[in-house]
Formats: sequence, C-alpha cells, structure tokens
Amino acid sequence: MRTVQTIDELKAIISNHKQQTIGFVATMGYLHEGHKTLLTKARAENEFVVASIFVNPAQFGPNEDLDRYPRDIERDTKIATEAGVDLLFVPTPDEMYPFESGITINAGEISTKLCGATRPGHFDGVLKVVSKLFHLIQPTKAYFGQKDAQQLAIIKLFVEAYNFPLEIVGVPTVREEDGLAKSSRNVFLSEKERDEAPHIYKALNLAKDTWLRTKDIEGAIAKAKQYINENTSGKIDYLEALAYPTLQPVNEYTEEVLFATAVFFEKARLIDNMIVNIKEVQ
Repeated sequence: MRTVQTIDELKAIISNHKQQTIGFVATMGYLHEGHKTLLTKARAENEFVVASIFVNPAQFGPNEDLDRYPRDIERDTKIATEAGVDLLFVPTPDEMYPFESGITINAGEISTKLCGATRPGHFDGVLKVVSKLFHLIQPTKAYFGQKDAQQLAIIKLFVEAYNFPLEIVGVPTVREEDGLAKSSRNVFLSEKERDEAPHIYKALNLAKDTWLRTKDIEGAIAKAKQYINENTSGKIDYLEALAYPTLQPVNEYTEEVLFATAVFFEKARLIDNMIVNIKEVQ
C-alpha cells in the first residue's frame, strides 16, 4: 500500500489506473470494524482500492469536536493495509482547501432534517469534501455506511442530480455484540455510558415493533424516547421516523421507513438508525 499526502501525488497515481475499476472509501480516520467492512467490500468489487483519511473541518460547527476528534494514523495505516487498500490519501486541511473560493454547496431541504436540524451547514461541508474527492479519485464505486443514513441519502441524491459518473454503495451498519453501532466516537464514552449505549438500538427496535403492531408512528416514537430516558443518562437530540430516502413524512405510499436517533452523552454524540422495508415486513 502506498500513502500520499498531496493532490499532485494522488492524481499521478490515479492516472495510471484509469482503465481499472476503482473503489473508494472516504473516512475521517480512527478506523474500526465498520470502516474495515467498507474497505473489504471495496476490495472484493474493484481492481484498485483507494481510501482517504481526512478530518474535514468544513463539516464541523464552531462548538463541535473537531479538535478532539480521535486520530491514530499508525493504527489506521495498519488496518487499511490489512483490508487490502492499494492507495491511502492523507491530506492536510491546507492541501484540501488551499484558498477560500467563496463558492459553496447547499445540501438543500433534505439536509435540514435529523442531524441537519441541529448542525446547520454540516452536510454542505460533507458535499464540499466528497465532491473534491470524487473529482480527484474518479472512482467507479464509492462506499458509505448506513449508520449515517441521512449522509448516505444526501450523497446519493447529489451524485444522481449532478451526474457524477460513479455508483454510491450503501453498506449495512456494523455493530458490537450488544448492538451498539461501531463509531469512532465510542471511545469517548465513560464505562457507565458504554453500558447504557446499547439501549439506543433497543429503543429503535422498540419503535419499529410498536409501529408495525399499532401503525401509530407518534406513539411508537414516544415509547422509544421514554425507553431511552429511562435506561440511559443521555439526552435525546432527535428520535424520528421518516420516509427513506426522501426524509419526508411517512404516508400510504412510503416503501421504506427510517427510524433514526441521535443521543448526547457527556463527551460523545451517538447516532443510530434502522431502515424498514414495508413490503418485507407485511
């Protein structure tokens, strides 16, 4: 595996692999089993695999955890090598954003729901970095985890709407044995919070099961919120059920329902979700 830090180096290597299928996984580092699953799938489906590690300042708000975001490039390099990555791109912020153009990307109305409701500009920053990475790497397929379901929906819509010549592949959430979704931010949980955190996924299952039984979305969400409040010390940012991938209210024409939540603990904000295909559960 080769590791490069500059755009010029990246482009020079990519130019030698344009006749091959290129799989790409964008990460912010501190890799875990969820990332490894993305990398392994990219390796299985492509001739050349590129991964990036870049803690993107454009998607962090002024009071968010940019400086505290966990970093361990030595460990990440080892995991990427073991997963069969051919090229690792590790740019600095100055390399990715050498000047301020004044040109922005607006992720639109879909970005104002769920995480976007309390993180204005977050998904604008996500699209800013992935658009640059897609242009530089020119992947055949790019892989994103379903744990960030809103992000996955927005990137898919962006690629389709603006005719990026690649396929976005969503990969199911990877979980610990107790159900907690794997996340780089789990390292910030206290021992007590780590014991409580699996209740987030249990609450989503409770919401799903209650809705399937009663067809009462509001009642199902209320029951799930009560469960989190009674079983964790976390503070709910949101817990909602929306049509997926549009993130519009559920109606009689909805085919897939996204149950999604974000919960604040003292030093970590955890997100999780599940997507229910209505035809498969009827």
